[in-house]
Amino acid sequence: MVVAPIIVAEVFQSPRLDYRLVAAGAVTPALLSFVSFGRVTHSLVFWLLILSAVMLATIGQRLLRRRLLGIPIGGLLHLVLDGVWSYDETLLWPILGADLDLLVSPEVERASTMFLLEFLAVGLAAWAARRYGLDSQEGRTSFWATGRLPRLR
Repeated sequence: MVVAPIIVAEVFQSPRLDYRLVAAGAVTPALLSFVSFGRVTHSLVFWLLILSAVMLATIGQRLLRRRLLGIPIGGLLHLVLDGVWSYDETLLWPILGADLDLLVSPEVERASTMFLLEFLAVGLAAWAARRYGLDSQEGRTSFWATGRLPRLR
């Protein structure tokens, strides 16, 4: 949840993007990975459908589109950061078959490695809090109210 918004902030440098929704999209597969149908959220097709739905639903609504695009961007980054490409049946579900029993969740499969990576993410979060002005009460209040990073360089 921490790494995806930081990557998006560093790459896109978009002061108007709602980084709360990037984080929400990034955490969705992890939260649902312990439910059998939730493993579908580790599929590329799932996030491309979400992206398509956002694009179609927001035709002519540029500001709403910009805000909602954070959800599929966060979800797609989750797939990259989880290394889902090493699980063909999951990444390409339902293209390689629609059997939900073949789907795996990297959070479950690599629990010990993921724990270490999450521990490292805590350090990255501390760095990001200082970099983006979230180390002050005013910065955090502004972020939670608007989804914008107060000090995006």
